[in-house]
Amino acid sequence: MLETVELETGPRPTAAVVWLHGLGADGYDFEPIVPELELPATPAVRFVFPHAPMRPITANGGVVMRGWYDVLSFEGVRREDEAGVRASQASVEELIARETARGIAPARLVLAGFSQGGAIALHTGLRHAERLAGIMALSTYLPLAPTLATEASAANRDVPIFMAHGRDDSLIPVERAITSREALRTAGYKIEWHDYATEHAVSSEEIEDIAGWLRRVLV
Repeated sequence: MLETVELETGPRPTAAVVWLHGLGADGYDFEPIVPELELPATPAVRFVFPHAPMRPITANGGVVMRGWYDVLSFEGVRREDEAGVRASQASVEELIARETARGIAPARLVLAGFSQGGAIALHTGLRHAERLAGIMALSTYLPLAPTLATEASAANRDVPIFMAHGRDDSLIPVERAITSREALRTAGYKIEWHDYATEHAVSSEEIEDIAGWLRRVLV
């Protein structure tokens, strides 16, 4: 089981957000955002911020850091580390199962992530066997896209999906996110899309939009 940082907005939470950080960060990265969301006191929400495993990242010269999967290159056609993606999918499924055991139904759980974490959120959420409350994918893209058609879960065909991206993102260009958005729309998924005048980061305007979306899918 992945180690996690947890923050509850009130006693006896009845909803949860499992939020995955980006490459080289850790579970503390998005913890400060929770109070900025200004969610209502009820229903209480448990935010779960897992730490990705430590792994060598090829594109960074093999330096070991927290990552949900290996990055083979930052340039050109980006071949994806399928084994790493699927291993992280299994780890996130364990976290969802733990929330279920703690009394949070999947329909009251949002799977969220930024950058690499957002890629795993999309990959896992669209394949999860039970209906989720929503999927939030920030500054990211759809990994292993060709496999989705045969692996998608019928339970999450109409799951609310929030996608957001910085228009000036040089690490994951917004065009890559738009390609993923259109692939998902073509497959029949409903996407709430937002873009911002920012780089590879989450802006204050974006936090407001995230807060509004979370209220709609969890309250």
